[in-house]
Amino acid sequence: MGKLSEKMWSALNEQVKYEMESWYLYLGMAAWLNDQAFPGFAHWMRIQAGEEMQHAQKIYKYIEGRDNKVELLPLAAPPKTWTNVEDVIEKSLAHEQVVTGLINKLVDIAAEEKDHATSVFLQWFVTEQVEEEETFRTVLDQIKLVKPTCSAMLYLDKHMAKRGE
Repeated sequence: MGKLSEKMWSALNEQVKYEMESWYLYLGMAAWLNDQAFPGFAHWMRIQAGEEMQHAQKIYKYIEGRDNKVELLPLAAPPKTWTNVEDVIEKSLAHEQVVTGLINKLVDIAAEEKDHATSVFLQWFVTEQVEEEETFRTVLDQIKLVKPTCSAMLYLDKHMAKRGE
């Protein structure tokens, strides 16, 4: 199997960065949601942030396992405010759609490089992205159903707090 090609190695390091930026973004969203008195949504988003860090670590370990050095790149700071809860979830869904595109590009690079091991490794992420987008779409659909009822949003907030770690 051996080392990754330069192109694959570089792209995987970029993906580690992007997964960590996802973690940072969702953590920022969680802080904002908590400040807006939506502790359930904040809890849900913190768990989502944790999943993104796990994705980064999974790729990190894969790079090392292929006898390559991990190169950590600088992270962009996330926004500090959003319009409302719906805006947070809409931006999260859009973000996940970008991640899906990046994962698809990694799969394309693995195919170009004839790197079958990385191609197999990336299939988990392809499946995960389908799940991530579906989850955010479901939450967004629920928010749109209850909008603009404050009591319904508070009910959803309590429901979001039940997400297990």
